[in-house]
Amino acid sequence: MNLGVEFCGVKFKNPVFTASGTFNSGKEYADIVDLNQIGGVIVKGVASTPWKGNPAPRIAETYGGMLNSVGLQNPGVDVFIKEDIPFLRQYDTKIIVNLAGRTIQEYCDVVEKLSDADVDMLELNISCPNVKEGGVAFGVDPKMAALVTAEVKKVAKQPLIVKLSPNVTDITEIAKAVEAAGADGLSLINTLIGMHIDVHRRQPTLARKMGGFSGPAIKPVAVRMVYQVSKACQLPIIGLGGIMTGEDALEFMMAGANAIAVGTANLLNPRATMEVLEGIRNYMKSYNLLDINEIVGIIE
Repeated sequence: MNLGVEFCGVKFKNPVFTASGTFNSGKEYADIVDLNQIGGVIVKGVASTPWKGNPAPRIAETYGGMLNSVGLQNPGVDVFIKEDIPFLRQYDTKIIVNLAGRTIQEYCDVVEKLSDADVDMLELNISCPNVKEGGVAFGVDPKMAALVTAEVKKVAKQPLIVKLSPNVTDITEIAKAVEAAGADGLSLINTLIGMHIDVHRRQPTLARKMGGFSGPAIKPVAVRMVYQVSKACQLPIIGLGGIMTGEDALEFMMAGANAIAVGTANLLNPRATMEVLEGIRNYMKSYNLLDINEIVGIIE
């Protein structure tokens, strides 16, 4: 049974990754999850300087998922290089760094600092709906998405994945724009924009009123978008959005994803990545599937 996948020239022992924002560097999961079993860890967004994030309350549970407006809080790339990379290199897993920035220059600054760092890939976050400056504008406009991709690609030494926003009319337009601008791969989807109101207080639950909606309720939207993008582009895809089980992951792969990332499920079940992987293995055994790559994109 072969679970190995190749993504942008990097070989992974299996297609199960952690999604940015839900796993940080994995330190808080290390006693519960065997990081050696996970194909790759996509770390929480890393910026060129420390970001404080948004005011609380910034997390709200909703039917079928959750809302967050954390605002990409992080200690900055220097701390990441000093502390998180050495920690992750203790394990047999690949490191994918999610890049945060409010301007093109900020994105380029963090990529330049990572140019000689021991990481395997970069994931350009142009789609986070929680940051007023940068994220939304870059992620929803094809020209701006292409521009930031092209500029970051100029300074990136590792393969560059671009993470796409679902908050657009036609996601294939953005995908084709970043493909033309030099992206090596794509990941989709990031969170949808949502809102929750506390009817007893008669106030929005989140301090910033709106936030990123994630969890199982968004999975059908995410699968549909992965399918559309896989037909419109030639780039490899990491599929994510509401994956809770092995069967969820297999849906994404059949729709065209070469690998998948588990996000919100980690917050409910810290062992979610390992259980998703086991679910994929059980499926392969049940259907005598010898190579996981055989099912990628089988939906015409």
